Amino acid sequence: MTEVIRTGDYDNNVIQEVAGSFDKNIRFIEKKLGVDISIRADSIFIEGDKKASSDGVALIKELLALAGRGETIDEQKLTYTLDSINDSSGEFITSVDDDVICHTVQGKPVKPKTVGQKNYVEAIESKMIVFGIGPAGTGKTYLAIAEAVTAFKKEEVSRIILTRPAIEAGEKLGFLPGDLQSKVDPYLRPLYDALYSIMGAEAFQRNTEKGLIEVAPLAYMRGRTLDNAFIILDEAQNTTPAQMKMFLTRIGFGSKVVVTGDKTQKDLAEGTVSGLDVAERVLHKIEDIGFITLTSKDVVRHPLVQKIVKAYEEYEQRQGNRREDGKRRAGDSRRFRK
Repeated sequence: MTEVIRTGDYDNNVIQEVAGSFDKNIRFIEKKLGVDISIRADSIFIEGDKKASSDGVALIKELLALAGRGETIDEQKLTYTLDSINDSSGEFITSVDDDVICHTVQGKPVKPKTVGQKNYVEAIESKMIVFGIGPAGTGKTYLAIAEAVTAFKKEEVSRIILTRPAIEAGEKLGFLPGDLQSKVDPYLRPLYDALYSIMGAEAFQRNTEKGLIEVAPLAYMRGRTLDNAFIILDEAQNTTPAQMKMFLTRIGFGSKVVVTGDKTQKDLAEGTVSGLDVAERVLHKIEDIGFITLTSKDVVRHPLVQKIVKAYEEYEQRQGNRREDGKRRAGDSRRFRK
């Protein structure tokens, strides 16, 4: 079956962007869908079985719309759009809002790149407390900091507070050189990096000296009341239930809170329950608290990272199924002995 897309309404640069350098994107689509694609005159011809050619039309039309908006068509966008078509979800990248959260110091727009990220950003803007849960590379912390900087510049909050637990993942803090601040700085470095990227080192330093931006270990939050602040707790999977409760009860009037975490990367001592897991069970019914789960499809780093995350998700699912099977067999064995 052959499907035809008329390209007369599209600029040649848009068609070239979709095709990719030396038709790299076209070859990628052909391999993934099992179709043959050719571009002739003002038409794109897609040949294959009925479903494959239909998927090819949906995919290329989506890519043309993206390129027409000035987006770069890379492997991440190709893979994400293809996954959306395969899921039959009807949620494509072009359904993501065009609204830019802010710009980096280099002028690059910061905005959601997947439907999951869009839902995350909308939750941050509409709810007082949001839990962003998902694997590495899904933009949990970066988008939260972008929202914090935007709220700060608009004077919706008077300060930004970024915190994370200083968990010793196989290393001891006491062995690190320097004073206490020097010891904890490596744990906070990802937060500094995001702030520098969005706000610039000079503005960050200036506001830090004024006490308007604070980056500190979670232990420093005890005993405080945080009014009129945008507060981000990063790496929340490494909190204990007591630490999470302590943090959430620091929140004062006019504040907004984002809690981020990856349940698959816990550095807690064996047998220790994660405060993030407990919070999800305890707080999920409270109306002004949102829980957004991001997945491997929302990874916006190198496409290989997406494949790594997906492989681990599948592995952990298999391990979980094996444990459940083991428990069932053990239960059946005990009943048989009785």
